[in-house]
Amino acid sequence: MTMISFRVSESEAAEAQRRAQQLGVDRSELLRDALHRYLVRLASEDDAKTWEQYPPTSAEQALAEVADWGPAEDWSDWADATG
Repeated sequence: MTMISFRVSESEAAEAQRRAQQLGVDRSELLRDALHRYLVRLASEDDAKTWEQYPPTSAEQALAEVADWGPAEDWSDWADATG
């Protein structure tokens, strides 16, 4: 892991400490999780832009039709028939 240091206002530092105590975690864990979630959000926004710029081809969309089929057969009673 790498150490990151940054400055925040006293009120934000106090709120982060209060929330960490409320959740029963270390303040650094709270901040790591918050940073991680924000970076994931930014990455998903980048993904959305990429999908808009490069929509799926017809070959790629063909698999979506298969996903809508659902299970081909009902196998729920199969175990009873063999047992």
